[in-house]
Amino acid sequence: MPVDLVIFDIGNVLIEWQPERYYDAVIGRDRREAMFAEVDLHGMNDEVDRGGDFREVIYATAETYPQWRDEIRMWHDRWIDLAQPPIDHSVRLLRALRARGVPVHALTNFGIGTFEVASGAYDFLNEFDARHISGHMGVIKPDAKIYEMVEASCGCAPDGILFTDDRADNIAAAEARGWQTHLFEGPQGWADRLVAEGLLSVEEAA
Repeated sequence: MPVDLVIFDIGNVLIEWQPERYYDAVIGRDRREAMFAEVDLHGMNDEVDRGGDFREVIYATAETYPQWRDEIRMWHDRWIDLAQPPIDHSVRLLRALRARGVPVHALTNFGIGTFEVASGAYDFLNEFDARHISGHMGVIKPDAKIYEMVEASCGCAPDGILFTDDRADNIAAAEARGWQTHLFEGPQGWADRLVAEGLLSVEEAA
């Protein structure tokens, strides 16, 4: 099936997103495990990704759990330290596709405020032909609505879209819409898929 549009997820595809690793380094694994068991930090982040105010959502959560106030506030105050490092091979693939003239979009669960921080720190996030950011869209993957919104925006037939994401539930939702998909488990596998689709040469995908 010909590919008319390639869509990248961002977290754990172009930028590593492992908050637990950050907290392990800063407060130690035992305290991190206790905090994550008590506070639904990923649920808090989903609220930001749906369009909630970056600072307000996190600081309100911190006040709800005063015993973890300083640690929860780090999710806002030191957010860029949670969202790093970039996955360099994936960034090269993004740029190689664009150099080939292949349309490349982003579809990502990202807050309005967090994406502003990320796009200021990582210049490649400003290189997409279009960016579909959940915070601006008011819905997060894997809700079918977000995929429908992307289709309406890009004007591509679903079967002409090739989408990569690191989460199986997001991939399954895209497949249900008729998209071509690749479950991202590392940049080399994604590179191999792009070569197999004829979108890049082996040299371009290196």
